[in-house]
Amino acid sequence: MNQFQPLVFSGVQPTGNLHLGNYLGAIRKFVALQEKHDCIYCVVDMHALTAQLVHDDLKEQTRSIAAAFIASGIDPTKHIVFNQSKVAAHAELAWIFNCVARMGWMNRMTQFKDKAGKDAEKASLGLLAYPSLMAADILLYRATHVPVGDDQKQHLELTRDIAQKFNLDFTAQIRKTGKGIDIKVGDEPVHAYFPMVEPLIDGPAPRVMSLRDGTKKMSKSDPSDLSRINLMDDSETIAKKIKKAKTDPDGLPSETGGLAGRPEADNLVGIYAALSDRSKADVLTEFGGQQFSTFKPALADLAVAVLAPINAEMRRLMAATDHIDAILKDGGERAGARAAVTMAEVRDIVGFL
Repeated sequence: MNQFQPLVFSGVQPTGNLHLGNYLGAIRKFVALQEKHDCIYCVVDMHALTAQLVHDDLKEQTRSIAAAFIASGIDPTKHIVFNQSKVAAHAELAWIFNCVARMGWMNRMTQFKDKAGKDAEKASLGLLAYPSLMAADILLYRATHVPVGDDQKQHLELTRDIAQKFNLDFTAQIRKTGKGIDIKVGDEPVHAYFPMVEPLIDGPAPRVMSLRDGTKKMSKSDPSDLSRINLMDDSETIAKKIKKAKTDPDGLPSETGGLAGRPEADNLVGIYAALSDRSKADVLTEFGGQQFSTFKPALADLAVAVLAPINAEMRRLMAATDHIDAILKDGGERAGARAAVTMAEVRDIVGFL
């Protein structure tokens, strides 16, 4: 092997209900990527402990994410769908990466600062080390590409830093194993065991904002359920939430420039565009000059048409958890087989007896 085999890895944390933003920004892209790539999709249940240590329903939330993957069109027979805790090597490699990563790198992570807030001393060590576990998730399979949103770009850069430092620190040992690959990082030749993973950007990712405040991202943690469309919402609920979505008194503009300074209007037009695989300009060509009283019902009909089949399939899968559990078990075994190869080589490189 003279080059890393292309592989896409991505994970979703099982905390809270998946919503429209998760679907448009991530899961729908996962479905598209599987057509041309070897993919591993993981429910990162170990990461969930950094947000909340004790969960009443972590198993059900894990199954719900897996159900959303399958209901949206991911094929678990052609690709791998599993939950992270089924493969203990994630934690083993994360420990090695904890020793590779530098405290200064971790302290610069803006997500830690945001989540820990002013009381960082009381934050868990897991929250601080979250990015090195994320690096282990990716590099355990020597993945080459990761679809990322804006909030994860810094963590992906850290993954590259960890891979680069491991490759440089263990250059001699990597050569001895015969498992390395000659690559260039910039102009510098490196004999690498781990790839320099690249972000995978497939067209502009729609940024779906709250239905109650167009300046805030749609979020699982927003106290108002009216702020988001959950993937498990039924058709009546979806229509009701869109009807109640905040707007301004003006009609829709005929051109995208007219959306400037109108976050709620921009958000609803963006949602319509994303759900219909069109541009905002195309949507405004159709609806420009009309009032929201006309546009909202059209948006509701479209959202229901796209989401209702996913919702129905998720409910069917969640009602038969044995099937979901079997998919995750099979995926865990297949992921574990790949991980075992990596960890055997990493132990040899590091020098574990």
